[in-house]
Amino acid sequence: MNFYFAPMEGLTGYIYRNAHNTFFNNIDKYFSPFIIANQSESFKTRELNDILPENNQGLVLIPQLLTNKAEDFIHTSRKLKHLGYNEINLNLGCPSGTVVSKNRGSGFLAKREELDVFLDEIFSQSVTEISVKTRIGKEQPEEFYALIEIFNKYPIKELIIHPRVQKDFYKNKPNLKIFKEALIMSKNPVCYNGDIFTVEAYKEFSADFPSVDTLMIGRGLLANPELIGDIKNNIKLEKALLKDFHDKIYNDYKTVLFGDRNVLFKMKALWFYMISVFSNNAKYAKKIKKSERLRDYDEAVSSLFREQDVLESYEKNLVFKV
Repeated sequence: MNFYFAPMEGLTGYIYRNAHNTFFNNIDKYFSPFIIANQSESFKTRELNDILPENNQGLVLIPQLLTNKAEDFIHTSRKLKHLGYNEINLNLGCPSGTVVSKNRGSGFLAKREELDVFLDEIFSQSVTEISVKTRIGKEQPEEFYALIEIFNKYPIKELIIHPRVQKDFYKNKPNLKIFKEALIMSKNPVCYNGDIFTVEAYKEFSADFPSVDTLMIGRGLLANPELIGDIKNNIKLEKALLKDFHDKIYNDYKTVLFGDRNVLFKMKALWFYMISVFSNNAKYAKKIKKSERLRDYDEAVSSLFREQDVLESYEKNLVFKV
């Protein structure tokens, strides 16, 4: 089984990726949070820092682009090729309202004729391999039958399918009926993405879909960064290792971000997921969330690691599991 780390805006940038690769080292590909493709001759500083090869040494990174304009995709892909990238991922999955309102991400799925023309242009002028991360439609799951006919026209390196529609966001269960049909219908390699939060969920999925050999996981890895180690080798998450992992991320953010507020914003976003693996975590989660200074945050996190344990079974704690 190949395992990919899903891109999550504001969370899985190069500082997080480097820490994860340092301490766990079991991801086949990391995908960058999306870059909005454009006609600029250079990347924004934040975007460039995230994808610079020197900031991603020792890991495989696939940059992800968000756009519905072929000329912007092509122009930006050439800049990425110049940096040494040989694969680019197209984002057709983001369900955010601000993205969808511009017919980008999963909003582009509702514009099938335009999508077909777009794909024809980017594949005819591609300078890299192109993979696609998609949902199964915007409003109804049945939209996917028309979409797969479009995808099958093109040599997509991998079709990464999150089997929800845009309006689901992350609610409801992934539509495994549609995914099963996608496996049969797709002429391109398929990767599954969606709600693999635990070893038990992985085993259940693998039993139902034994032919699938590539999984993309996002929220499950943010909660338990050792999840792949547990799946592969029954390696349980150790509290001391999680503390070292946390400390590297925290200290690295403090070197590149200015002011308590910016560092806390990043760390609180991570704790929304990581807190799930701790016993009796409610009061600590509140303290972390209410921290306004780094010293308050330090006290809350130190107390959590000192006083509580990392749970072997934490599924009932997953507050983000909707």
